[in-house]
Amino acid sequence: MRVGSYRQYCALAKALDLIGDRWTLLIVRELLGRGPLRYTDLRDGLPGIASNLLASRLRALENAGLLRKQAAPPPNATSLFHLTPRGEALRPAILELGRWGAPLLAEAPASDAFLGQWLAWPVELCLRDREPNHPPTAIQVLVGDEAVVVETRDGAIRTRLGRAERADAALAGPRGLVVAALMGTLSLNEARAHGLRFEGDPAALQRLQPSVAGRSR
Repeated sequence: MRVGSYRQYCALAKALDLIGDRWTLLIVRELLGRGPLRYTDLRDGLPGIASNLLASRLRALENAGLLRKQAAPPPNATSLFHLTPRGEALRPAILELGRWGAPLLAEAPASDAFLGQWLAWPVELCLRDREPNHPPTAIQVLVGDEAVVVETRDGAIRTRLGRAERADAALAGPRGLVVAALMGTLSLNEARAHGLRFEGDPAALQRLQPSVAGRSR
């Protein structure tokens, strides 16, 4: 039994014995969202984590059977960290935690770190396509140096890093305004009045329907 165990005959306590340490679920978040990753990719996706702590958490996850380390295919002389099926089984729990935490983004301090890849969680968890039978759309999102594309296709909403070859609409500005406009907690006109920069067809943004309590666009 590891140091710090709750020592309780309870499924939740046993789960927290394995995944309750600080940073552990965020490591799983990165692997769920981005697939197998190198150590440096994980470190870059977890701003603020100490290198020795990341190494320790990875060893603990590997020992618990939640991830495995495998050599990357040539010519890359490095290792990739993969979630095992047991690790992948954490997806529903992490999705629900993300859904529960989405309203807290409105209160996040401006000093909080932000990476474009994290936008996938609120977008894919809290939005749905209100016109799933219509042709695909692409919305370019720019927050500082982070470029993300939000795409609707076949009823699903997905995000990816980078720039769209052809965007139906583009949003740029502070992350809070961008997220509020995407989530529908601010109308497009309200967000623009607060400094959001918007170009393109408003219908592309209106197609994103909040699946949690929000405001109508």
